[in-house]
Amino acid sequence: MPFESSATEHIQDLGAYVSASPSSFHAAHEAGRRLEDAGFTRLDEQEPWEGGPGRFFIIRDGALIAWVVPEGAGPTTGFNILGAHTDSPSFKLKPKPTTGSHGWLQAGVEVYGGPLLNSWLDRELQLAGRLVMLDGTEHLTATGPLLRFPQLAIHLDRAVNEGLTLDKQRHMNPVWGLGNPADFDLLAVLASSVPGKAPDPARIGGYDVVIADTQAPAVFGGKGEFLASGRLDNLSSTHAGLAALVAHASGGAAPGAPVAVLAAFDHEEIGSNSRSGACGPILEDVLVRVSDSLGASVSQRRQAMASSFCLSADAGHAVHPNYPERHDPANLPVLNGGPLLKINANQRYATDAFGAAFWARLCSESGVPYQEFVSNNAIPCGSTIGPLTATRLGIRTVDVGVPLLSMHSARELCGVQDPHRLATVTELFFRTAA
Repeated sequence: MPFESSATEHIQDLGAYVSASPSSFHAAHEAGRRLEDAGFTRLDEQEPWEGGPGRFFIIRDGALIAWVVPEGAGPTTGFNILGAHTDSPSFKLKPKPTTGSHGWLQAGVEVYGGPLLNSWLDRELQLAGRLVMLDGTEHLTATGPLLRFPQLAIHLDRAVNEGLTLDKQRHMNPVWGLGNPADFDLLAVLASSVPGKAPDPARIGGYDVVIADTQAPAVFGGKGEFLASGRLDNLSSTHAGLAALVAHASGGAAPGAPVAVLAAFDHEEIGSNSRSGACGPILEDVLVRVSDSLGASVSQRRQAMASSFCLSADAGHAVHPNYPERHDPANLPVLNGGPLLKINANQRYATDAFGAAFWARLCSESGVPYQEFVSNNAIPCGSTIGPLTATRLGIRTVDVGVPLLSMHSARELCGVQDPHRLATVTELFFRTAA
């Protein structure tokens, strides 16, 4: 069954998904909720898994792995994997988070990943993430508008427009109220923001809480061609994979098709070195257990891995009209020109000739244009989960993604056509052996 939603429907649903996902934990939870509505079964990693065809997912902290086993799948059936990530650059709440001075209440936060610091100034922000109680129970929390990084007025820094310098420790402490910090508890605010019955803040044993922008995603432009939103890096890819997997499952996976997998990792923005990150064992754990449930021997599992393929989907750079010299002069991707095929000679992206050819075939068969991205030689590029997955599992991997402007800003910019096109190609990928 081909991917049937329109670009307009897709972009509206992407906006709804981003709004419901202010933290990686919310992103995994919301994806799981949508999968359950589509007939997927959540499995417990501590329990045995039954074999056979079906739709399944697990959530591990802020990561989610979902898969569809087709009829007729056997010990050597390969996996077609869309890899993405749920986290975005931000700020994470420190221990002893209730701080302040001079009559202000402030929050102690640590920089998470590589945010564009200036883009977070003078915005209404929220705290979101998970609280873990002393008894081990977990609660998701999101405060709504609560905090702000206030910028210094130009009257007090006349040279600010000649160069703004922000010290991560001194200047990036958001305000959230007025009073004496000794009389207030930010954890109590987080506890009161848990849906339903609020837990006792005195029983909070640990927390993973980040700052997120609260401004709603918006379509704009002369012809409504742009989407502005927080966390497009990389919820645009996670959502595309989610939409494609649901469409694939609802259409009925054809006998002989690969096992379709969505792998939405956490912690990509800080190196992926965690139990829920791409350097960790989560994807391998799932693939091994699925192979085992299909009766695979060690040798047959290796056959399955050898026939598997991974699309590493992460946002990439569109050409910036004010800084064209920062891009490769022959490869200048534009918004709404189609998803990117990302290439790097030093394997910061995992694309090789075979993967590029498979991607070109998928785009051609799905009627989707694509663009190639390669960095300016003088400006080293970042990396993705692609090389990590290829190295850990030996699965051939190609790096793709939606082009953005303002990557790592509190509010990024994409074209309204490109996320839908990525989902369309991904749905075909899920049912096509390389």
